[in-house]
Amino acid sequence: MSNAQMTQVKAVLFDLDGTLLDTAPDMGAALNAVLREEGRPPVGPEVAKSFSSHGSRGLLEYAYAAEFHARREELRDKFLRYYAANIAADTQLYSGISELLAQLSANGIATAIVTNKPQAMTEQLIPYFPELAALPVRVSGDTLAVAKPHPDPILYAAEQLAIDPVHCWYVGDAERDIQAGRAAGMKTVLARYGYIAANEQPEQWGADYSIEHPLQLLELLS
Repeated sequence: MSNAQMTQVKAVLFDLDGTLLDTAPDMGAALNAVLREEGRPPVGPEVAKSFSSHGSRGLLEYAYAAEFHARREELRDKFLRYYAANIAADTQLYSGISELLAQLSANGIATAIVTNKPQAMTEQLIPYFPELAALPVRVSGDTLAVAKPHPDPILYAAEQLAIDPVHCWYVGDAERDIQAGRAAGMKTVLARYGYIAANEQPEQWGADYSIEHPLQLLELLS
């Protein structure tokens, strides 16, 4: 990493689900627990991978279609109860994340997490992964009155790091991540390895860069 590039990029902010952590196995298991309780057939892992980036709402809306809107709070409560009880059973850091965070730190680049996951879930999950627990700034979906795609959570994270947004990059796997990062005036990086459904068109989201593996971010920065 060149000194000039290090001066330009002072912080990299990350989405959580589908970017730092592969949470789809446990998110899908929570959905299937709700479905089993109601005598409905389970969904496969490909469904969890496609919709986990959209949280409990995305998964439940897929499984229940129009019925979800009439039962939103009931179903979400059931989902979160199951999820909280098994939040890190099969969740893992994506390959390369530990090395990526260590290299960014070694080069003096600050890092933070900005997720739409509820704070209670975020703070329950993070301690299972020391690399993430060491990050000083974490902004969740209910930290502020708005969540991504609104830029305020990302701007708030930059403020907490005391770094001008123009010197920050934001990395995420969903369209709202790219929208929020662009609106915040940051360079955006699409994590193509994350949770992108087959019917989505990420090439139209307007990300500045895209990566197929976390460590490719280091190549972009250099």
